[in-house]
Amino acid sequence: MIRPRILLIEDDVNLGYVLQENLELRDFEVTRCGDGEEGKTAFLQKNFDVCLIDIMLPNKDGFALAREIRAIDQQIPIIFLTAKSLKEDRIEGFKIGGDDYVTKPFSMEELILRIQAILKRSLDGRVDTNADSVFEIGRYEFDYQHQMLRNADTRQKLTHKEAELLRLLCLHQNTILQRDLALNLIWGDNSFFNARSMDVFVSKLRKYLNQDPRIKIVNVHGKGFKMLVE
Repeated sequence: MIRPRILLIEDDVNLGYVLQENLELRDFEVTRCGDGEEGKTAFLQKNFDVCLIDIMLPNKDGFALAREIRAIDQQIPIIFLTAKSLKEDRIEGFKIGGDDYVTKPFSMEELILRIQAILKRSLDGRVDTNADSVFEIGRYEFDYQHQMLRNADTRQKLTHKEAELLRLLCLHQNTILQRDLALNLIWGDNSFFNARSMDVFVSKLRKYLNQDPRIKIVNVHGKGFKMLVE
């Protein structure tokens, strides 16, 4: 069995060692780096399944590193590790494309569960895409780069937000897309008004996809949405 590969960037030597040791005991393969520049170099040299990035790093802070990683790979899961708990920092992390945000101090068990949940979504729930970010959804083809949804009979040009939301649903196909995650990534915050706006966009996507009865976008009460493809 191939062990999941984790890139850990943490400048606290003691904490980094403890995290690495515990993750390796749980059968993860861990590459540990002590600053942002070292982390960037490691990322370019090896394929990873998830990145754990401390925000307060020397040479290159965690947000800057995450932006550079996202420019290279839009799909690899990123979990921020930080002592900061400000709402603005969480929003900034989600805007960059972070998948989760763990505030220190945290329990090792909590971190393991978060990593496992994200890996399950990213490795098992992700649809296949090619280099041009084209997704197959039932009888539809979704070209994310060109914001185009098409099937044998129709072509639908999507707005920017429609394309971003459909992409997130594709990446979480058959699993739950957390409402707060989508709101923070696309709208910038999870306010009531933005949540109502997202509901409208979900309704539009349902309409665009209604020619294939095997495709359903369902509400998961209190959590978010799930795009099911039979």
